[in-house]
Amino acid sequence: MKTPPKSLIEILNPENIKSYFAAKGYRFFDTPDKKLNINIIGVRRDNQGTNTFDDFLLVMYRDNDLMTSNRYNITTDPGKYWLQNPTNPKGTAVLAPGQYRSTWQVGKHQGKYEALVQRKPVKVYRDNNRDETIDYKNISTSIDEGYFGINIHRSNPYDQSYVINKWSAGCQVFKKVDDYNKFMQTCKDSAKIYGNSFTYTLIDEKDLRKHLDT
Repeated sequence: MKTPPKSLIEILNPENIKSYFAAKGYRFFDTPDKKLNINIIGVRRDNQGTNTFDDFLLVMYRDNDLMTSNRYNITTDPGKYWLQNPTNPKGTAVLAPGQYRSTWQVGKHQGKYEALVQRKPVKVYRDNNRDETIDYKNISTSIDEGYFGINIHRSNPYDQSYVINKWSAGCQVFKKVDDYNKFMQTCKDSAKIYGNSFTYTLIDEKDLRKHLDT
């Protein structure tokens, strides 16, 4: 009898992530003599965008002898509203998978509240057919690179959000404000040791599973 595939949560452990990073040529930050050298990793579900916070953000780092791994619900996809109403004539931005080294820093999202804000160019796909789904097969052949305000920020400032809608036009957005506050505190604590510069790595569930199956 064929063994059923493991759930996404089951495979999101440091060993699998390190193996995937090595295969991709990405850097996994790990300094045994220093704590809080954090790895910020977005994991995009294998779907076309559901207007819900069904992706994950992982924060992995060494705390003394232990490797800590925190997991939060986020979206790596833009919401339904912006897919149907793109502000850019090329289409709505969808951050392309990859490792973006030292690209974010603690700043103000739209000048309003603390977030990780984009400070170097990133690569995005452009979805411009104005429907409710993200057409990865069609848009992944065209890359737009530059400064697009792709920040890592929260949604509802009081509790949590259940649908994305206007919360993301391409940003990586937290579902729960409590999770977001914990994340930002970790980032600020890390910045005191390593400086105000953060690497973000976005991976696809499908590509991770393909690697682990080989």
